[in-house]
Amino acid sequence: MSDLGPRRVVVTGLGAVSSLGKDAETLAAAVREGRSGISPARSFDTTGFPQVMAGEVPDFDPRASLRTLDPGRWGRSALLAAAAAAQAVTDAGLDRAELSRARAGSAMGTTSGEAPVVDRLTRQWVGEGLKSLDPGLVAQVPAGRIAAAVNTELGLTGEAQTIPTACSASNYAIGYAADLVSTGEADYMLAGGADSVNRYTHAGFLRLGALAEEVCRPFDKDRDGIITAEGGVALLLEPLDRALARGARVYAEVLGYGLSCDAKHMVHPDSGSVAECVRRAHRSAGITPDQVDYICAHGTGTPTNDLTEVAAVREVFGDRLPPISSIKSMLGHTMGAASGFGALLCCKAIEQGFLPPTANLREVDAALGPGLDPVPNTARPAEVRIAQNHGFAFGGNNAITILGRVS
Repeated sequence: MSDLGPRRVVVTGLGAVSSLGKDAETLAAAVREGRSGISPARSFDTTGFPQVMAGEVPDFDPRASLRTLDPGRWGRSALLAAAAAAQAVTDAGLDRAELSRARAGSAMGTTSGEAPVVDRLTRQWVGEGLKSLDPGLVAQVPAGRIAAAVNTELGLTGEAQTIPTACSASNYAIGYAADLVSTGEADYMLAGGADSVNRYTHAGFLRLGALAEEVCRPFDKDRDGIITAEGGVALLLEPLDRALARGARVYAEVLGYGLSCDAKHMVHPDSGSVAECVRRAHRSAGITPDQVDYICAHGTGTPTNDLTEVAAVREVFGDRLPPISSIKSMLGHTMGAASGFGALLCCKAIEQGFLPPTANLREVDAALGPGLDPVPNTARPAEVRIAQNHGFAFGGNNAITILGRVS
């Protein structure tokens, strides 16, 4: 039995703004086709960068989906989050005015917050001095504005939590939001994450030697790293009984989640700690390993991550490995939004009956061991009753959510 609170929590709305589509349905269709959202970066001057590919959202116009926010007063990450959240509310069939009067809030994850804004301010400071800083841009910097943008756009007066645990942040947000709904502290929560492509993050991963040359090839013997990417994603969570009473479509139930910290190394993941995170997620969800039908991997495509992640899965699952694939092979690494996109596609996999593929896979790395099924290149029809969604981050922060079909 799940160790969430007394109320069962379900996902009834999905929203996404990504390089593969500006809504959840388009994104899911693109993933099923194994399409790529990767192209040369246009968000910043890539002069001097040997690797220039990124997963950007082309022609993102926040005015197309936002009614309240003035885009000129908010950073790109906040606007991506708010746009995804507004979509999720519409998808859930909820009236915005009624939602604003309910006990509703948001929890959004991020890695870099509004790094593009910081980049612009840095150029102002270096070029013309500290007094030249645009106060309007300064006001956009705090990462807390990402969740605040969601609440402001939708008129929500519940909690607005931005969780900055980097590449696992969306899973932290989903777990936190599920707790609030399950325990009765909130009736509706929007949970997910957002980040923007930016020079700072791109340069950081370049200096780490973690950027791929052209494409991301998780689990491939020739994988060479990540592709930086951006996006906003949101899941609308509410109690199962409330969803059934209003006749809502239910994508999946949040069965539980697990958290752990490696507490060992800033950037090198630890398989033992990741395995313990998996066990905690299973205990939280009240399931056993043999019940998991699919794992949405963290799957960055770096040699270290893939070896560590597969070793951790083997430690828990033994010889019976569920299919495990990486959506980063198509979307790129959307940082704080990454595990939110994973959760969204787990919901779609449960709803539509398919396994998302790992694109760009030519030959599975033998070092990962026998029996690994990364769902190479093409989505596969499958009954997915329980999906396990991984999110791991620098600093050793691990977060795993478990989503299941409502019985």
